[in-house]
Amino acid sequence: MHESGLSPFDFAAAAERRAVQSHADRLTARGLKSLQDDEGRVDRWVLKPDGLPWRFDFTKQCIDEGAWSALKGLADDAGWKEAVECQFRGEAINATEGRSVLHMALRGAADDGFQVQGQKVMSDVLQTRHSFLSFADDVRSGAYATCDGGRFTHVVNIGIGGSDLGPVMVHEALVATRLSEERSTDVRFVSNVDPSHLDVTIADLDPAKTLLVIVSKTFTTQETMANAHRALAWLKGELGDQAGHHIAAVTSNVEGAAGLGIASDRVFGFGNWVGGRFSLWGPVGLAIALGSGSKAFLDLLEGARAMDQHFRSADAEHNVPLHLALVEIWNVNFMGHSSRVVLPYAQPLHRLPAYLQQAEMESNGKAVGRDGRPLAWDTHPVVWGEPGTNGQHAFHQLLHQGTQRHPVDFIAFKEPMGGDAHMHHLLLNNAIAQAEAFCMGRGMDAVKLEMEGAGTELSAIQALAPHRCFSGDRPSTFMLGDALNAFSLGALIAAHEHKIFLEGVFWNIYSFDQWGVELGKVLAKQLDEGGDEMSWTPGTAALRQEIQSGH
Repeated sequence: MHESGLSPFDFAAAAERRAVQSHADRLTARGLKSLQDDEGRVDRWVLKPDGLPWRFDFTKQCIDEGAWSALKGLADDAGWKEAVECQFRGEAINATEGRSVLHMALRGAADDGFQVQGQKVMSDVLQTRHSFLSFADDVRSGAYATCDGGRFTHVVNIGIGGSDLGPVMVHEALVATRLSEERSTDVRFVSNVDPSHLDVTIADLDPAKTLLVIVSKTFTTQETMANAHRALAWLKGELGDQAGHHIAAVTSNVEGAAGLGIASDRVFGFGNWVGGRFSLWGPVGLAIALGSGSKAFLDLLEGARAMDQHFRSADAEHNVPLHLALVEIWNVNFMGHSSRVVLPYAQPLHRLPAYLQQAEMESNGKAVGRDGRPLAWDTHPVVWGEPGTNGQHAFHQLLHQGTQRHPVDFIAFKEPMGGDAHMHHLLLNNAIAQAEAFCMGRGMDAVKLEMEGAGTELSAIQALAPHRCFSGDRPSTFMLGDALNAFSLGALIAAHEHKIFLEGVFWNIYSFDQWGVELGKVLAKQLDEGGDEMSWTPGTAALRQEIQSGH
């Protein structure tokens, strides 16, 4: 066993790889459209896990039982079941940083018994959870009051990366939970070091009624601390030395927080066994609780925990995260697709594609294996997308008729997310129709027949019909939830977290470090400190000179 607890895995040399490739060649020749006629396809390729409000439909992926059997063999070769147990046991699977990866504990219950390298953690997790959720409820109710005894009306969350993308995505998704509130708390998010982001966010706010939440594990993150110091100056302009009363911090650096005047009872930390992009389940999610309340936050945790339990217990034939992971392995490494499109047919999930971009691409965008050697196979595809129906009028042209195929994830909900059931019905029909069109397309005969029926002249049919054809055979997965709420959202996010983990196991990479984030920061700091121009490329030196000459 490797020191990380994960066995090295040679994806290229795996016994089942050649078998999987033979199925890919066979199904490429056959095509996705013809697979729709296979008997029992819906029964086999639609998963509805017990206790989870989701239906995962893989019927429109170009895969069949033979291909799945070979993929499952590949997963068994990689030791996926044992790898899952290594993670849940708290072993240091993030070997380059010597850390466990146990964000699941943040949504755990007292009897889950999570340990980090032999040390029990649930007591601390639950104590911290109680502290930051109690603080959130006190702020919302007015029990924790402003300097002048009033109620905080606004919250500004200052963070970046995992300290922003997760919380803002969930906050936006849970908008319906706040619509019925008589006195809601307006939560806003600042991440970009571009000063305009903070300027615009606070332009119409009253410092005397605003709470800042500064989220930085080390309290040294360059972008976050630059924004934090500017926001603190804004508070001090109104509140003077009492400004610290209007700040809470999520950090492990209690001394650093104290330097900004933040009392220790408003500083909430978490262990180094939680990666930033997987941290919304703990105090990093304080802004979620401030916006939507502790009940919604606890429901979010319960949904994620339910998916954790499914992931650990379900066999390969019914395991949703395993299907998500192996379908992506299939599409990337055997079908040759280099991107995946995320299309939430739910406006409240408009930040989900950006959240998944970070969670997946920062985790599995790696080119070096766990053995330190360059990989001989592709790893994570590009993740992108926009909410439907907006995307239909933006980039669906490329998805339908472009020269490359881009697998699509549709995400939709049975229950309306707004007050008009007819509009929701229209939304769902659009999602279903797009998935059908990607799969089945429209051939020349059907196009000609339609144009003839419309009375189009033969010459025009001959000229225009090729432009109106759709090849189809474009794969998609359809994830249908019962309703968009905190529980269902928690389960969906957790499913993708487990998918990320499994893909890292199969690709033989460490999913939970992020060294690729660091180099640009180091060089930016050197530029900020006036680094020697001899060390820069000529183009960079000239660019610096151009910018400096403008001041």
